[in-house]
Order: sequence, then C-alpha cells, then structure tokens
Amino acid sequence: MRIDIISAVPALLDGPLNHSIVKRAREKGLVEIHIHDLRHYTEDKHKKVDGKPYGGGAGMVFMAEPVLRAVGAVE
Repeated sequence: MRIDIISAVPALLDGPLNHSIVKRAREKGLVEIHIHDLRHYTEDKHKKVDGKPYGGGAGMVFMAEPVLRAVGAVE
C-alpha cells in the first residue's frame, strides 16, 4: 500500500512514522509512505503556504494554489 502525505511541516512526521507499528509495516514492505513538502509547490521566494483567514477569526487557511499543485504532482 502506498500512502502520500502532503505537509507544510514534514519534519514533524519523521518521529511518528519511524516508530512502533508503522515502522514495522514499512520495514516489512507492507506500506510505502511518501512525505511531500507543501512548500516545494509554492512560487514565491518565502515559500508561503498560508493565506488570510476568512470571517476575521483566528486560524490558518492554506492557499489553494500550492495544495492543487502538490496534489497534481502526487497523482
């Protein structure tokens, strides 16, 4: 089974994906996990992936363009 993960902070996934049951499944070849850095799909010099929140509330909203490029590349 192949699993592709798109993340704005892929380094945070190293720990959880390299321990316990997931680690054993990867070692046995039962699962392939590919992590894609969302920032590689931006076009600005600062590698920005977040836009302004709608409605004036707190939170983070991903810009559609990098996400669409990343999904397209993974497909």
